[in-house]
Amino acid sequence: MRHPHCEASDPDDDRVCLPSVEALTAGTLALMTGYAQAPVDCPNRSLMARKLVSNLFFLSGHPQVSPPMRAMAANLHTRWQLSLEDTPVQEGPPEPTPLWHRVAAGVH
Repeated sequence: MRHPHCEASDPDDDRVCLPSVEALTAGTLALMTGYAQAPVDCPNRSLMARKLVSNLFFLSGHPQVSPPMRAMAANLHTRWQLSLEDTPVQEGPPEPTPLWHRVAAGVH
């Protein structure tokens, strides 16, 4: 069943279509889960935290979010922002891992 805000599309398309505020909330919750499950030394952890701060900022001012939910998002935004400021920033690109491919010697 499609959400009423979704545009009509291919009936065989099984992607979930969410209104923007729900998609933003779902993405934020997924990022929080990823952040919580990532090891402390994960090179992407700080990027996830930065995106969380951004998402919480937008949720705190979203017109489709209730005032109490906006206040909670603003509070979380402040807490994540402070936490992010206490986290050292990784300088330069991440170190290569065994899963990375070697750079090609030339292009054919």
